[in-house]
Amino acid sequence: MKGYKPTLLKNLVARGCTPFQIEVYLATSQIPRGETRSYSEIAFQIGRPKAARAVGSALKRNPFPGTKVPCHRVIHSSGNTTGYMGSTDPTSQENQKKRRLLKLERLK
Repeated sequence: MKGYKPTLLKNLVARGCTPFQIEVYLATSQIPRGETRSYSEIAFQIGRPKAARAVGSALKRNPFPGTKVPCHRVIHSSGNTTGYMGSTDPTSQENQKKRRLLKLERLK
């Protein structure tokens, strides 16, 4: 995958991530700060256009959340920001954190 950091790939392999998870994490790692992509867009980018839910499942197990694999930048295609760390409740602490992180990034 073009534009990824080789160190990240090495770390993902060392963590025992599946090839699918690695593809998802590398694609997610390329989302610029302050921008978002949908689960469907990530699925399409890695050549698995029908795997949006599987992308969400992979991100739920993200071993490097934050700046290495910024899974908070992946949202529902409707623009809904739920799904952070597996939580579908929009009022959950996880999804509130996701919205805060996105807001902070857009301000900088």
